[in-house]
Amino acid sequence: MAVSSSGVVAGLTAAALATVGYLAQQASQTVPAGLGRPQSGASPVVGPSKAPHARTAPAALPAGSGTGARVVYSLGADRVWLVGADEAVTRTFTVDPSQVDPVPGSYTVTSRSNAITGSDGVPVEHVVRFTSVDGVVIGFSAAVGDPSATSGREVRTGGIRQSRADGDAMWTFATIGRKVVVVR
Repeated sequence: MAVSSSGVVAGLTAAALATVGYLAQQASQTVPAGLGRPQSGASPVVGPSKAPHARTAPAALPAGSGTGARVVYSLGADRVWLVGADEAVTRTFTVDPSQVDPVPGSYTVTSRSNAITGSDGVPVEHVVRFTSVDGVVIGFSAAVGDPSATSGREVRTGGIRQSRADGDAMWTFATIGRKVVVVR
């Protein structure tokens, strides 16, 4: 079977592109967020802090937020931290709070749904639930499509909304039984 030179060039080009794609993917997993070209919707990676949560360092992990692998949610800052077992913050981001706040304390993830319609009629994905207040289920979710869209109904919701990129990170991190610590 004869192989043309254009076939060889096409094969070498495809192999080169596959190699570059693979190396780029590997590099993106080893470069901390915030370095290199910024990505839309990406949240910064920050290190652990023993300092109290203050306006001068809004991304600092709040003192007294527990130990070990956990999700930390600050009601006052409308911010979430994903904290690994080594106490390193792997991701932090702001959220849109729900209409019903959970009481500060320690909870665990009790259920998850990949995609549903929220109680406000908005399609959401990566729903991570951890408590309820007066019959209103509280959890994190990401709106699909226009995040500001609502059904027009006035209903008390417990959906703490995050961007889709942050929702992906929460979904991967906050499995059933993962600790969720709510602080003021």
